[in-house]
Amino acid sequence: MNYSVLSLFSGCGGLDLGFKKAGFHTVFATDVWSIACNTLEENNAADEVVCEDIRNIDFTRFHNSVDVVIGGPPCPPYSQTRHYLTEKKGGFEDEKAGFAVPEYFRAIKEINPKVFMFENVDGFTFKTYQEPMAFLKEQAEEMGYNITYKVINAANYGDPQTRKRSICIGIKKEIGKFEFPKETHSEKGENNTKKWVTCGEVLSDFDNITEEEKKQRPGSKDYELLVGIPPGKNYLYYTAHEGYPNPIFKWKSRYWTFLLKLTPNRPSWTIQASFSNNQGPFHWRNRFLRICEIKRLQTFDDDYKLCGEIKDQWRQVSNAVPAKLAEEIKKKIKNYI
Repeated sequence: MNYSVLSLFSGCGGLDLGFKKAGFHTVFATDVWSIACNTLEENNAADEVVCEDIRNIDFTRFHNSVDVVIGGPPCPPYSQTRHYLTEKKGGFEDEKAGFAVPEYFRAIKEINPKVFMFENVDGFTFKTYQEPMAFLKEQAEEMGYNITYKVINAANYGDPQTRKRSICIGIKKEIGKFEFPKETHSEKGENNTKKWVTCGEVLSDFDNITEEEKKQRPGSKDYELLVGIPPGKNYLYYTAHEGYPNPIFKWKSRYWTFLLKLTPNRPSWTIQASFSNNQGPFHWRNRFLRICEIKRLQTFDDDYKLCGEIKDQWRQVSNAVPAKLAEEIKKKIKNYI
């Protein structure tokens, strides 16, 4: 049996890919970014792909005809960075994307699916953003949904990345209340789980550096410092706190990702949404990560096509929900439809 899905804020289709692998069929997908929409079309991610501002889309034609609505409204208004940047307004007051969460629930009201999945960064659950969280709960109650929400570490479901996402599942009250699937992995493999999947396991066939990559010098003016950092460390290696004899940086004086280097012995840290010369993670071979590697870390298929220039591809796949995480949640959702 094919279960129908409608996808909002689809990006390049991480959630959609995970749902597809779990046996769902996406009938409609939308995003405002044309390059991401081109990627969706290239991969036949949905029967219909509409590149449009969600505020201009009428969803009433899908009323009572879709099993599941999925989507992750833009996350910058709820990011940890925005949490600390007090000069920029976050949440509903964000100038660029404050409208997105209310629009998500307008779509839910017009479609009236059996289940919805709402995804965002873990910062969405911070006390700073009480208004959006209260709005989510209020809307779900008014429309007759039981909700279950949790901050999930993707590595605990088999992704080679310790990426935390806030996931909320709403299910019509007459159907039941969602329970998240049991975690399949843990750092040390405790409680009948497998050990975390490491970077070395999924990137072993890319463990090299080309002559062209040697010329790129990640870290820019700090390239030589990057070379000296052991795998699994960042700029803090050069601080007195870490025992460096001639400290170069003060403790916690930069972003955590500054000169951050992967190690083959553990999962990746969260891949940043924008390509950067000095913000990692970088490969342990002292080079930038390749798009094919980021796809592996996000559990996309190797043959998944990404449109646009390299920086566009980076932004698309790094902003996505890891496909493996999405697949595990979708398998459980099947039990409620």
